Amino acid sequence: MDTKHFKNPVFYVSAIVIALLVIIGAIMPKQFGEVANRLFLFTTSKFGWFYLIAVFVLVIFLAVLAFSRYGKIRLGGEEERPDYPFFTWIGMLFSAGFGAGLVFWGVAEPMSHFLETPFEGVEPLTEEAARLAMGYSFFHWGVSQWSVFAIVGLVVAFMQFRRRDAGLISKAMEPVTGHKPVVTNTIDTLAVIATVMGVATSLGLGVLQINGGLSTISDIPSAVWVQLLIIVVMFVAYMTSTFTGLDKGIKYLSNINLGLCLLLLVFVLIFGPTIFILNAFTLGIGDYISNFINYSLRLQPYKGGTWVRDWTVFYWAWAIAWSPFVGAFVARVSKGRTIREFILGVMVVPPVIACVWIAAFGGTALDADLNHQAGIAEAVNNDIAVALFQVYNHIPLTFIMSVLSVLLIFTFLVTSADSAAYILGSMTSRGSTTPPLSHKFVWGILISAIAGVLLLAGGLDALQTASLVSALPFTVIMLIMLVAIMNMLKRETIPISKREVKRHERIQKKINARKKD
Repeated sequence: MDTKHFKNPVFYVSAIVIALLVIIGAIMPKQFGEVANRLFLFTTSKFGWFYLIAVFVLVIFLAVLAFSRYGKIRLGGEEERPDYPFFTWIGMLFSAGFGAGLVFWGVAEPMSHFLETPFEGVEPLTEEAARLAMGYSFFHWGVSQWSVFAIVGLVVAFMQFRRRDAGLISKAMEPVTGHKPVVTNTIDTLAVIATVMGVATSLGLGVLQINGGLSTISDIPSAVWVQLLIIVVMFVAYMTSTFTGLDKGIKYLSNINLGLCLLLLVFVLIFGPTIFILNAFTLGIGDYISNFINYSLRLQPYKGGTWVRDWTVFYWAWAIAWSPFVGAFVARVSKGRTIREFILGVMVVPPVIACVWIAAFGGTALDADLNHQAGIAEAVNNDIAVALFQVYNHIPLTFIMSVLSVLLIFTFLVTSADSAAYILGSMTSRGSTTPPLSHKFVWGILISAIAGVLLLAGGLDALQTASLVSALPFTVIMLIMLVAIMNMLKRETIPISKREVKRHERIQKKINARKKD
């Protein structure tokens, strides 16, 4: 075993903190949950405005940057080209991002808004409630969420491939924070802790959904022992993938994920209420665009209420808590792309896929409730883990679709855990692009152990809530990143395109011709 990397304080400090949190969560899940919930409510209630403004600023900043002259700068040498073809790249972005979350919430979120509407005065379970549910779901899974991953990914990729430096968040911030070991190690340790807790809780939630799906299609009970068995199988799968490396395991799994996603999506579009889905998608996009600023900055200071805090602020905090992991992974697979390609690819393609998915699956559920009194909203309210499988009762090949969905959730979670083991290995080996297998193995075990212990102790929700507390300091870190990336970009030479060279040559010829005259 290579021991030199274990001398990195980021590794052992973060591992000790995580182990302590898990032990406390396992021994005293109720008390741990109460403290975590108080901290979360404090940060979101007092700083909800800060989350909303910060994410809105990120969207504007990245959109302007993409179309500025800096958009031509390549994340790597000028002669370098992308390591992965477009389809594989998008699959990797989606798999490491919120792919598993989208499968979980694609039906559950619109049906939750349909039952409990975002605005007072709107009757639940009505056409108006359905329209609001679709538009708000698009907003939560759209460009705002992905802007958080994009800024972290951009800064890390720029440092790693353009500057040829370590791909660490602390390194990317050095133009602003300076090179002080205490500061850099603290930033990287926070990133590791947030990543482990975020991945472990998502793994736990995904396992619950797989168990719910298996219970729907077979006699397998919904029980903790089944969930632990799923974790063991998943651990073997993602560690096998981890040992095959980035260019094999994660690459192949990402292609499978995106292929399965498109297969299920096309099937539901064809055999579901097609016209209703297309109409809902079109109207939802229109509502999303027209309400973007309103939803981005919406709070409830006058009438009161907690809907925005429980949904929008929660989502932004969750995305920010995940950003060290997703951003670092997105950076790693984006070598050779220009800043413009990177921003547009990350902020446009996954959100479009997400909106189509929500329109297809959420739209099918809304149609079933509105026009056939299917009662899916109530079923989702009783057990959110079976939301997706409730929809399949209203389209052909129910059993086959359910099996494929269980497989999709499984491969999404394996890819996320595999990606996380890789990124955590990199974070705790001073930003190495080829972290030692020993590191990846340790983090793979810890992620599975945390998910298993918390499922046994019933503390999964508590750790998920606790992980969101880390979003507040990371929001500050992301805003510092805006300053850092601009400082670095200003020192770069802007490449000249062939078109500009030819244009310059034409102008020069005209000038020379006039001089001769």
